[in-house]
Order: sequence, then structure tokens, then C-alpha cells
Amino acid sequence: MKRLQELSSKEAFWGYIFITPIMLGFLVFMFYPLIASLYLSLTESDGITPSTFIGIDNYVTLMSDKKFLNSLWVTVVYVAGTVPIGIILALLISTLLNQKIRFVNIYRTAFFIPYITSMVAVATVWKWLYNTDYGLFNGILSQLGLFEPPWLAKEGWAMFSIIIMSVWKGLGFNIVIFLAGLQNISPSMYEAAKIDGASAFKRFYYITVPLLRHTTLFVVVMAIIGSFQVFDQVYVMTDGGPANSTSVIVYYIYQNAFLFFKQGYASAMAYILFAIIFIITMIQMKIANRKDVV
Repeated sequence: MKRLQELSSKEAFWGYIFITPIMLGFLVFMFYPLIASLYLSLTESDGITPSTFIGIDNYVTLMSDKKFLNSLWVTVVYVAGTVPIGIILALLISTLLNQKIRFVNIYRTAFFIPYITSMVAVATVWKWLYNTDYGLFNGILSQLGLFEPPWLAKEGWAMFSIIIMSVWKGLGFNIVIFLAGLQNISPSMYEAAKIDGASAFKRFYYITVPLLRHTTLFVVVMAIIGSFQVFDQVYVMTDGGPANSTSVIVYYIYQNAFLFFKQGYASAMAYILFAIIFIITMIQMKIANRKDVV
């Protein structure tokens, strides 16, 4: 018994030793910045001179900041455009890629490569593709005698263009997740449904969709979190323009923190964004739990 206690205490000691670097990293690079930024959001700070504590004034000011409210609305439009389209396309494509077809691994790789490519590199290439003077897209449309959209040059088209690129870029990740879920569904269920005369659509609707409920929840949560934090493509492709039509909330946070030197104000915006994402995620989890109970 004494020997077991010694072994147990020794294992616990080495366990603490091994987790210490991770815990230190968490405290230094996650927990401390989290608390520091919360305090910063309650101050008037430019990052250079000593900050002044002003309480919740930054949060009060945000409620009447038209540019902030516009950036929030623009972000919601982006989320509404990318999440449903991206998930539906990923589900349909992953269902096709789950079939026994030739060169299926090549197709899967082709869809996944854009996801692991640098967003800045992808955005730079797509910015060239969208160029109204010498871009590939308008060049092809011109040869066909079709309408040439002002992709990134006009308010009505800029966000639409970014949404198209973002859906294409993130498709590979969602496809891989859905494929993992599809491969956990027993083929015998599809065979039994096929014998009973169920069409391909009915097999998809009554077997695939319900059994992918938890996978879909994960994909939706991750997609919404990622979409609310969109920044790179906006920064590279439009710089928030034209006329702030693509100025998403993270881009506005960046402007206030590093261009306008309002770091306290920017921190307050970051916490508002965190609260929005947290609330939406909790609502999704609650809905999912209720469906499980039912």
C-alpha cells in the first residue's frame, strides 16, 4: 500500500512538471492578456502615454458610434452570406466525395488545398482576378460579350465578391469534417433504405442529414466564430472600402487600435465582439441540447 502511494505521488509530481510549461504559456499568453485587455477597455489609452480610467464610457460611446454599428451590420451580412452557403455546398460536395468514384482522393485534395493556403496569398490572387481592367474574370466575360461586374470597385459588389472568395477558401475544411461524419454512418442503412425503394434524395434527407446533426453543429459553430472574426481578406482586397461597405468589425478594431491609437476603445469593441460570439454559440448549444432530449 505504501509502495502504491509512493508511485502515485511520484506520478503526480511528474505530471505537474510536464503540464507546467503549458500552464505558464496559458497564463502568460492567454490569461494575462485577457485580463489586461479587459482593464484596457475601461480606460482611455493611446498605447503611448499613461492610460486614464474612464469606466464604461467606451462601451457607452460604442452604442452611438455609427461606424461601429455599420461595421457590426457589415459583419452580420458577411456571416449570413458565407455560413449557410459554405455549409450547404460542403455537405453536398462531401456527400459526392463519399461515393466510390475514380480519383476521389485527388478531388478531396483539390478541395482542401485552398484551406491550407495563406489567406493573404489567396486574397492577393483573387484581388487580381477581380480587377476590372485586367482581371481574369472580366477578361473571360468580355470575350463572351457578357456583363462585366465592378467586383471590388462598387459598394453593391465588394462584399459579394469577398463572400464568394471566402466560401471557396473555407470549403475544404467543412468538407473534411463532413466526410469524417459521413464515414461513421453504416452503409447498411443506405442499403436497407434503397431496398425499401427510397430515392437518393430521401436517403440523403432522412438518413444523412439527421445522423450528421452533431457534425453539422460543430461546423456551424466554427463557421460562425470564424466569420465574425474575418479580417485578412478585407484588409488585402478592399481596405474596408468602398465607402466602408466592407468595413467589418475586426477591421474597425484594427483601425482604432493601430491607426487612430484608441486602444482602450478598440479593446471595448473586441469585448463586444466576444460577447456576441459567446451568446450566439450558447444559443446554438442550447438548441442542439433540446433536440437531443426530444
